[in-house]
Amino acid sequence: MNLLILPVLIPLAASIITLFARRSIALQRSVHVVSSLASLAVSVLLLGRVWSGGIQVLEVGSWPAPFGITFVADLLSALMVSVTAVVSVAVAVTSLGSIDAAREKFGYHGFILVMLAGVNGAFLTGDLFNLYVWFEVLLMASFVLMTLGNERGQLEGGMKYVTLNLMSSALFLAGVGLLYAATGSLNMAELASLVGRPEHSAIVPVVAMMFLVAFGIKAAIFPLFFWLPASYHTPPPVIAALFAGLLTKVGVYALLRVFTLLFHQEAWLTHTTIVVIAGLTMLTGVLGAAAQTDIRRILSFHIISQIGYMILGLGLFSPLAVAGSVFYIVHHIIVKTNLFLVGGVVERLHGTGSLKSLGGLYRSSPLLAGLFLIPALSLAGVPPLSGFWSKFILIKAGLDLEAMLVTGVALLVSLLTLFSMTKIWAEAFWKPLPEGAPVRRSLTTWERWTLLGPIAGLALITIAIGLGAEPVFAAASRAAEQLLDPQGYIQAVLGGRP
Repeated sequence: MNLLILPVLIPLAASIITLFARRSIALQRSVHVVSSLASLAVSVLLLGRVWSGGIQVLEVGSWPAPFGITFVADLLSALMVSVTAVVSVAVAVTSLGSIDAAREKFGYHGFILVMLAGVNGAFLTGDLFNLYVWFEVLLMASFVLMTLGNERGQLEGGMKYVTLNLMSSALFLAGVGLLYAATGSLNMAELASLVGRPEHSAIVPVVAMMFLVAFGIKAAIFPLFFWLPASYHTPPPVIAALFAGLLTKVGVYALLRVFTLLFHQEAWLTHTTIVVIAGLTMLTGVLGAAAQTDIRRILSFHIISQIGYMILGLGLFSPLAVAGSVFYIVHHIIVKTNLFLVGGVVERLHGTGSLKSLGGLYRSSPLLAGLFLIPALSLAGVPPLSGFWSKFILIKAGLDLEAMLVTGVALLVSLLTLFSMTKIWAEAFWKPLPEGAPVRRSLTTWERWTLLGPIAGLALITIAIGLGAEPVFAAASRAAEQLLDPQGYIQAVLGGRP
């Protein structure tokens, strides 16, 4: 079986198995963990094959592109699938000690796996319509996960989440229809050679702006982000951690893909607009975080802020800047997932994430305190952790291009991010536990392994990326080269066909 389809097929097949095993929670758990480990193994193999053998292509049913369904893995796709697999393993293990039996009974593990299949499908698809299909797969699964449990806050947050994302999907589908009507194709490799023709010069900027808004909603860019902080604090922490790590990054990935492969002819319009949006996204997100007093709400606003860094490299549109975006996405998926997992442990210990009701965790849980500091300082860009290098690359790219204003905003936002992280540290970990605060409970041995183990593993990865930044930067640079030179992608998909 072709390696390229396995990151989609494994979680999809595993979700079907959990459906038939709905009476056995133990079997569902086993399938979830084993399939996540299998996905990690095949994703790493796929990354190695792309690194050594170039862009990989699978034509489903042997129908040649652009007529059939095509899966494509370049370095960006392979990196995204690999880091998704890392997060999926952490979430699978954490679920063993954090998800209640009621949610497991009603399909929690299966829906997680369906969502992962949708995420990987979006990363690997080679045509726009199937990108829409995979978006809808992950949207449906994520909506169920957000509302699973029927708590009032979940339903309220879920309605905001699904309404805005359905509007995004409708706008994306309308843009796809316009592009197909104009060009007669939805295969991204073929579209790359069609959209630049003079006869399409009128419709292409319109579709580009439609895609920018559609993917911008999914990525939570300014001013389209308000659904995210209204919903990400409502589901159980492990679900919120998976959402925080992956869902907005699918939107960022789609922006990187279409604005390097398809809509780059008028960079003065599209990419300059993206630079402005990036600066506003960074600033509004971090100011929103500074005003919050709940751990998950602070972290939710920081997702928005950090999305600004990711699209900044796309807007600057130089090889170094795009490499910085790729590096930043890899770093952020690991770090943000980990911070939400830490927040989940804090809530499990004290029954709340409100900073006003927390305190003393440095003394009562020194291991958790240390594990919080690693991703928190990385998010703020403190050397030598992964966040420092990703921000350093983007800031250097901005200085090289003399984009002083947005570079200054990026530096300011980094300082404000450090302020937010120190606020969590001072309130939750350092100050004494307030009088009348909820009584702290203890973790069982099983909970220590299943909750703290994944956090420690992700923290080690953060340190490893920081100390071994050179190979990660080399991979990000090669990914950027492939993005900025679409001829390699076109040749791999279409071969010698016109």
